[in-house]
Amino acid sequence: MADTADRIRVLLVDDHQVVRRGLRTFLEVQDDIEVVGEAADGDEGVTRTEELRPDVVLMDIKMPGTDGIEALRRLGAAGNPARVLIVTSFTEQRTVVPALRAGAAGYVYKDVDPEALARAIRSVHAGHVLLQPEVACALLSQEEPAPGHGRGGSLTDREREVLGLIADGRSNREIARALVLSEKTVKTHVSNILMKLDLADRTQAALWAVRHGMTT
Repeated sequence: MADTADRIRVLLVDDHQVVRRGLRTFLEVQDDIEVVGEAADGDEGVTRTEELRPDVVLMDIKMPGTDGIEALRRLGAAGNPARVLIVTSFTEQRTVVPALRAGAAGYVYKDVDPEALARAIRSVHAGHVLLQPEVACALLSQEEPAPGHGRGGSLTDREREVLGLIADGRSNREIARALVLSEKTVKTHVSNILMKLDLADRTQAALWAVRHGMTT
């Protein structure tokens, strides 16, 4: 069993109590995941995220009052470091695009297999970006020319390598192993990439790399 300090701290944000209860029931049997709280709408979700400082937030999109997208924007504006994993229904796929633009680390469908949900939580916690191909295509087709358009030449060869691995969903630790670098050096490269391309986060970086054919 994972030590309490090593567990991934998760907050559940969904307006349906039965959904929250089902998620909690499953997640509480995971050795490395701890549910630290719940919220019934986006406004409460923002408040609880600031109070509890979870590692990962499972966020519904459609909720009364403040929805998941607005909650994402508010968390981003506050600089909250929690990784947000959208939990949505298949019919809400179109709303996933603005959620990702607002800073979500990825999404899963509400009928996701429980073990797949646990893997998704571990993945976003590790720094991965969860983008299914159809959503990546939707993002690219709806985007205006992205920030950083045409600036790829300003990247060093090493930064281009790092960017390609970000687009492949690798965490900083995995990139460090692949390129035989320290995690600190990888973080510096990531910061430089975002600065040079005028991008806000790893999701935008991954999309930039897809647009410019830098995936493996």
